[in-house]
Amino acid sequence: MALFVLIPGAGGMAWYWHRVTPLLHQAGQQALAVDLPGDDPHAGLAAYTDIVVRAIAGRRDVVLVAQSLAGFTAPLVCARTCVKTLVFVNAMIPMPGETAGAWWDATGAIAAREQAALRRGYATSFDMTTYFLHDVPPDVLHAGPEGPREEAAIVFGEPCRFKRWPELPIHVLAGSDDRFFPIEFQRRVARERLGKDVDAIAGGHLLALSNPEGLVKRLLACE
Repeated sequence: MALFVLIPGAGGMAWYWHRVTPLLHQAGQQALAVDLPGDDPHAGLAAYTDIVVRAIAGRRDVVLVAQSLAGFTAPLVCARTCVKTLVFVNAMIPMPGETAGAWWDATGAIAAREQAALRRGYATSFDMTTYFLHDVPPDVLHAGPEGPREEAAIVFGEPCRFKRWPELPIHVLAGSDDRFFPIEFQRRVARERLGKDVDAIAGGHLLALSNPEGLVKRLLACE
């Protein structure tokens, strides 16, 4: 039995994982979705890392799962506590010392997103419905929070202060229909920054909401 520690992306809402945690429990695993103060203008990467490390509480059987922006918190957690396996899910993969604000230009993320939109025939300008919610069931959205928690600017200006990636199994999972970080883009970034291949899962950027069964199947395989 492993402890899956699930870190949400921008906004930091643990609710993002609410369809994943019961499936992990049903599979005989432990799961903990961490809530982060994403809208706090004074809480950045150091605060996020502290919260996750406290949640791990010295466990040595942790599968750390990082969604989207949480890719910047993950290496900092790995540097401070024992993690058995690290899993990125549609994640921003940083270089040592990089800021989340600089990541977009460094990786060419926006250009990749716009090129994919032109190829596939949807709007190139960002909006939540087109890029995040297009494959999330309406009943899931209606049962959730009234609105998303906005991510404060502080986290985008803070360097991700780690020296190197830890020597442990690292897996990169990506939605095959992610419109925000297109699958071709994620494959390139994972190859260039980690030397890793991407495991594709049916679904968009918010896989935990749109395809929790498919995501959990791959998470269990990573364990």
